[in-house]
Amino acid sequence: MIQQIKETVNYLHDKGIIQSEIGIILGTGLGKLVDEIAIERNIGYSEIPHFPISTVEFHKGNLIYGKMDGKNVLAMQGRFHFYEGYTLQQITFPVRLMKALGIKYLLISNAGGALNLSFKKGSLMLIDDHINLLGGSPLIGINHNNLGPRFTDMSCPYSEFLNGKLVRIAEESGIILHKGVYVAVHGPNLETRAEYRFLRNTGADVVGMSTVPEVIVANHSGLPCAAVSVITDECDPDHLQPININDILSTAAIAEKDIIRLFSALIREL
Repeated sequence: MIQQIKETVNYLHDKGIIQSEIGIILGTGLGKLVDEIAIERNIGYSEIPHFPISTVEFHKGNLIYGKMDGKNVLAMQGRFHFYEGYTLQQITFPVRLMKALGIKYLLISNAGGALNLSFKKGSLMLIDDHINLLGGSPLIGINHNNLGPRFTDMSCPYSEFLNGKLVRIAEESGIILHKGVYVAVHGPNLETRAEYRFLRNTGADVVGMSTVPEVIVANHSGLPCAAVSVITDECDPDHLQPININDILSTAAIAEKDIIRLFSALIREL
């Protein structure tokens, strides 16, 4: 892994990607934030050594480098998921890479379903904690001490500093920003009624298929991170409707405007 990181960093340095300050991972239906970036480099994942390739049709698969609100940002337009067949180490390789490229903060967005039925479709949830039901950890295997400690503390996986700023920005901007627990599951199938009841009973507010591996590696790397979920559907087991992916994407696109406002204001302050 160390050698792969070095080779990829050298490749991106040669492409002019230097002095990165903030990393951004954009989730399902949430790629429009790149329109706010003064793009200097746009590199397809397939061109980057050791980088996975996004196989989800609505994830564009580009690494974007440029300026946003006066900061050098490195944005992933499309992420990777366990259900695509990648290992957790492959999924989190971009976080290792962004850390090696110098980012100081990591901002993450995703789309998720509301287990907490007081959270309505189209609203946002700031992730305060999570539950990992992926069945593994990206830290399994040989530990490279120069990347992080063998036993990584997860008592506060999401930065209180960043979360505090996001809460204040949301209040000042009139944005509804719930706060709660995100549970990560394998996918790609959606959950049954019984599974939604089970997940709700674990204490989770939102369910999704991403984010947790990246956050684990961010903590392993000593990288402060924050994550916001767009509530794209309401997972009421007593009134469950078949999935409509187009509705999920359209809801994400509408709510994305508020994520852009939140992240843009936060980046200005960092």
